[in-house]
Amino acid sequence: MKVLFSDQDYVDLSLEQAVFDAAGIDMVLAHRAVTEDAVIEAGKGCSAILLQCAPITGRVLDALPEVGLVARIGAGYDTIDTDACARRGVWVANSPDYGVGEVATHALAMALALIRHLPFYDRDVKAGTWHYGSAGRVRRCSDMILGIVGLGRIGKRMAHISRNLFRRVIACDPYIIDGDFPAYVERASLDEIFEQSDVVSLHTLLNSETRGMIAARLLSTMRPGGYLVNTSRGAVINIEDLVAAVSSGRLDGVGLDVMPEEPVPIDHPLVRHPRVILTPHAAFYSVEAERDLRRKSAQNIATWARTGQPDYIVVRGTKRPPGI
Repeated sequence: MKVLFSDQDYVDLSLEQAVFDAAGIDMVLAHRAVTEDAVIEAGKGCSAILLQCAPITGRVLDALPEVGLVARIGAGYDTIDTDACARRGVWVANSPDYGVGEVATHALAMALALIRHLPFYDRDVKAGTWHYGSAGRVRRCSDMILGIVGLGRIGKRMAHISRNLFRRVIACDPYIIDGDFPAYVERASLDEIFEQSDVVSLHTLLNSETRGMIAARLLSTMRPGGYLVNTSRGAVINIEDLVAAVSSGRLDGVGLDVMPEEPVPIDHPLVRHPRVILTPHAAFYSVEAERDLRRKSAQNIATWARTGQPDYIVVRGTKRPPGI
């Protein structure tokens, strides 16, 4: 059995190699197969694909009929056409629980840095200004309401670590029943999140329902001087509308770990904006989280090769690995 490792940013692939060697799987490296044609060319004869950003479409799957599983390195899977996979019996797997604490901690760190104006103070001090009021009014965190959009694993962890810092924690997630809301989190609609919250933190998947969901209408309902943090997917926000909201002063600060286009162009208005914190899609990262992520992603394929199904199922397929 062969697996295509289509694209990755790692210097040393000994971790994945060890998982596949133990399972008797040959690893085919493509390094940067991030177009349909490149995936098709590199994936010939492969039964599975391990990917970061490669597009997995109906065209790719039709050209590679031996592929029975695609496994994403990460929790999100927006570059994979899951409907096309389901129609063709192809399994889809991800790694949803590798860096839950890291992402939630990163989101909270961004929110607190914005509330306390830490990057703005840092900028002013380095420019020669030494005054507690240089960065504008600072409000008391314990008087604020935190709104969370998406109450999955990371959203719940964000609520848990934030609950004693904010006056209230409210959350919107129409796919979670009331009984799965923690006692310290109040259910709210998406409109209510933006109308009531002083800080909004996004923890939602990117799909047809959420793409561009955070746009001018919602942003215009936020309390003046509010904050927005996004550690989920860049394209859930209409970036042009966000630029307008922070430039007009409607938002006092924005923290973004993700952008619709990555890497973000150096001349993008948010890169230059003094009220914006940007990090390079790094919220997931710790040495331990990266190790868990890579091991679990590769193990999805090894487990499928042994048992006929991966460990973390996104789409339940029908295709069997060679030899089963």
